Amino acid sequence: MRTTASHTASPAKSRSPAAGKTTGRAPDAITLLRADHAEVKKLFKEYEKLAKAEAPAEDRSSMALSICEMLTVHAQIEEEIFYPAAREVLPEGDLVDEATVEHASAKDLIAQIEAGKPDDALYDAKVKVLGELIDHHVKEEQDEMFPKVKKAGMDTKAVGAQLAARKAELMASH
Repeated sequence: MRTTASHTASPAKSRSPAAGKTTGRAPDAITLLRADHAEVKKLFKEYEKLAKAEAPAEDRSSMALSICEMLTVHAQIEEEIFYPAAREVLPEGDLVDEATVEHASAKDLIAQIEAGKPDDALYDAKVKVLGELIDHHVKEEQDEMFPKVKKAGMDTKAVGAQLAARKAELMASH
């Protein structure tokens, strides 16, 4: 998606007047991403309760698909907007590279879950492992990447406005 490069090219300069108007409604990038992380963590806990209770297949499937949808949208906005903006301000790209690889692993599990059925032998295990992968990924982002991009001077308000707009667009299409 070539258009995203222009969205992240220079958020502080090219978007500051517009960002000032939109960020009253949209959270900054780190706040938005942390909120997504907290929401998906709750969904994984709900799924775990359903699995332990041996809830009906349709309940587990519905919850798992909600998790997959949320993670897919979240990964897409990070990859299109947040990670390119992080690369601009971070001197080394290791954290972004690792996060991108973790996304690839998550996407593989998401595809397996979406293609499977709750009665499949490894379905619950796949959702559990996805949750563990996401927990690890979230910890690295929140403990390492977020403080570094903030310290490096990322315009988190402008990036947050872009993330919120793209998230709304993607959620509307799902």
